[in-house]
Order: sequence, then structure tokens, then C-alpha cells
Amino acid sequence: MNIAIVVSEFNNEITSKMLEVALEKAKNLKLNIKYTCKVPGVFDMPIVIDSLLKKKEIDAVVTLGAVIKGQTKHDELITNTIVRVITDLSIKYQKPVTLGITGPGMSERQAQARIRPVAERAIESAEKIVDQLRKI
Repeated sequence: MNIAIVVSEFNNEITSKMLEVALEKAKNLKLNIKYTCKVPGVFDMPIVIDSLLKKKEIDAVVTLGAVIKGQTKHDELITNTIVRVITDLSIKYQKPVTLGITGPGMSERQAQARIRPVAERAIESAEKIVDQLRKI
């Protein structure tokens, strides 16, 4: 199974650890990481995801990011937008795009606590959904 990972560089102290965990989990599951793409922020992911989903050899895309609450509701706007867009891309290409993006309304402490479970679940979900789609 060939997957791609798209990771946000914003909140890099968290997302770089998410990427490490995701790569470790993918290796344990014997998944082939064809691409690891870094983008400035979560909002910048869709164009890269779209390009990856066009590639025949890619079975799934895993997203990794952390949207931490600031002084405004910007975190809610970003998170709601990206979830809708990646859902639409998944349906358009009939390939899973898994949600390894934490937030909104999350503190930095909460983001730190979610690094491992969210990154692992995003990788596991990609594998499970591709397996399910192959059975249909």
C-alpha cells in the first residue's frame, strides 16, 4: 500500500513529532511512504493533497497538523475549512484522506498530549479504509 503524508510546518514543535510517530507507525504496518510533503500551514494542504491524489500509485493521503487556539476564532475557521475540503477531495478521487489534524479550541498542552494517538490513528485509518475499498 502506497501512501503520502502532508504535514503542516506551522506549530512545527508538535507537527514534526507527529510526523515521526506517523512514519514509525507506517513502518510497523509495512506501508510504503511514497511522498512526505511539508506545507506552511494546514490551510495550504489542499493543493498538495489534490496533486497527490491524482497519482495512480497513491492509495491514500494522511494529513498531519495542529491548529491551536489563539485570541480569535481563526482556529475554528481554518479547521472547519480544511475538514470540508479534504472530505471533498477524498470523495472526488475515491481515495482516503485521513484527518490527523488536531483542533480547534485546543491549547498547546492538549496538542502535545494528542501527538501520538492522532498521528497513529491517521495512519491506521488510511490502511483500514484502503483495505475496505479494495473489498467493495
